[in-house]
Amino acid sequence: MGDSSKLLPRGGLACGPSRADRSASRRRLVGRPVTLLEVDTAHGPAKVRLHPSDEPKAALILGHGAAGGVDSRDLVTVTNAALSQQVGVALVEQPYRVAGRRAPAPAHQLDAAWISVVDHLRDGELRGLPLVAGGRSSGARVACRTAEATGAVGVLCLAFPLQPPRRSGAKVGPSRLAELDAVSVPTLVVQGVRDRFGMPPVSPARTVVQVAGDHRLTSDLEAMAAAVLAWLPGVVRRRASGQLSAGSPAPP
Repeated sequence: MGDSSKLLPRGGLACGPSRADRSASRRRLVGRPVTLLEVDTAHGPAKVRLHPSDEPKAALILGHGAAGGVDSRDLVTVTNAALSQQVGVALVEQPYRVAGRRAPAPAHQLDAAWISVVDHLRDGELRGLPLVAGGRSSGARVACRTAEATGAVGVLCLAFPLQPPRRSGAKVGPSRLAELDAVSVPTLVVQGVRDRFGMPPVSPARTVVQVAGDHRLTSDLEAMAAAVLAWLPGVVRRRASGQLSAGSPAPP
């Protein structure tokens, strides 16, 4: 799976997880313990919803899309999937959203705030755990750009916005492929087959899984969960055994 783009049909499963795992991944976060944190950054306070796991093996830190929040269905689905694998999850709300603004902050502000939050969690609630960074759309871009600075052992991208859709009478927008290519740790991209932002290519360290749907990634949450459940445990397992290093291919 590390060097090919795979389409998971509705209900498809790449490998391993049980029916119970897949069902749990689609439910809302009900009855889960959660810790609410506020982290000061140079660009205002960020908020974190921390979903701990009993005897955690690692932690997954996720950011939201440009105009969305941490309650999006794909982020909830991935949170449940990670928790089923003893991976705690931190959902990060950027300062501009905390302040009530919908228009995203400039990239350098997003990156700086994200790094501040990750540093805070690494020094506190998530101390000693391998960290996988990720997010949907804009949040995925932030995770890619800061992967080295945050010491991420893997990057999870949901609906990576590869290239802005062309507007009538306008030139084609610049590709963001360089942000993906700059990531040297194992990366999973889950992309809707009809995503108007395009389909990222695979690479030796990057797995691309295509699922039904568009940029919202709500058409087949089960297939998205299956992709994460097939990829995430391998990254955590190899990191724990000391086998994972920069540039290592994604686990099978």
